[in-house]
Amino acid sequence: MAKTWVLDTETKGTGAHMVPLEKLLQQPAKERDLATITLAPQPSRDPVEPPEPPVPLRFKVVDVLGARELARDISLRAALGLLEDMSTVLDARVYVWMPIPRRWRLLTLDEQKLLWQFRGRAPAAPVS
Repeated sequence: MAKTWVLDTETKGTGAHMVPLEKLLQQPAKERDLATITLAPQPSRDPVEPPEPPVPLRFKVVDVLGARELARDISLRAALGLLEDMSTVLDARVYVWMPIPRRWRLLTLDEQKLLWQFRGRAPAAPVS
């Protein structure tokens, strides 16, 4: 009767080899322990305070040609109203108040162009 041969891959780097099926069935099956992971318990989180509502942005507009401050601490609508009187986006420098560093930040040219697009769309507000 012919023997049945199988490929034994239980080698240690020397490559697989052919063994008779009877020899493979005679070997006891190796049992492995189940690999488990134990996670550390997460610390209880303190109740998170809700974030403060964002404050409305405050603006400062400076006329470049006259080198004078047109308005300080004004709303967005008032700043847009001042920009309506300008002929180009480069005629004014617009600053926004940053509360954390407590200073005025000059808007980038792209930010100022974005403001420039909204001129005339919002109802005018008094300069405050």
